[in-house]
Amino acid sequence: MKKNTHIDSAKKIIQSEIKSLQRLVKKIDGTFSRACELVLNSSGKIVTIGLGKSGHIAKKMSATLSSTGTPSIFIHASEALHGDMGAINKNDIIIFYSNSGETKEILQLLPLVKIIKSKIISITGNLKSTLAKKSTVALDASVTREACPLNLAPSSSSMCALAISDAIALTVSSNKGFTSKDFAKTHPE
Repeated sequence: MKKNTHIDSAKKIIQSEIKSLQRLVKKIDGTFSRACELVLNSSGKIVTIGLGKSGHIAKKMSATLSSTGTPSIFIHASEALHGDMGAINKNDIIIFYSNSGETKEILQLLPLVKIIKSKIISITGNLKSTLAKKSTVALDASVTREACPLNLAPSSSSMCALAISDAIALTVSSNKGFTSKDFAKTHPE
């Protein structure tokens, strides 16, 4: 493969992701505000849960929330099914990540969440999915096409889930009045 082919491929992939992000910007509405209000008004912690690539985004979201003034933990969906749901209480907000909204392990957690009585925010590519329908707030991170040339590997969808996560975390942080001095307390030089 020639160098120009590499460069052309990279530019095409990045442009595809940019288009997905531009489409995402147009979907930010009152639903996003409701998700931010749930996080802001939580008297507990924010629990992020996902599996596969969605799990990586969930883990990053938890880290961003924690480092910007909102207590958070990440729980892997499979581990949640084997006892880690014990870390969650009714004052916590759960943010589930599933592009399809039909991830088996995530759906198996929904009856447990109902018992705990936690509120659910979902970040999904399918607002008609079981997960979206069972959520307190469902955020649309759908894409028309993945940046992957085969339209298979999560790429644009992961980028959109990450962007909407950052938007929530940083909007909440700003609304809490989180400052650079607060940031420095947990980020030594």
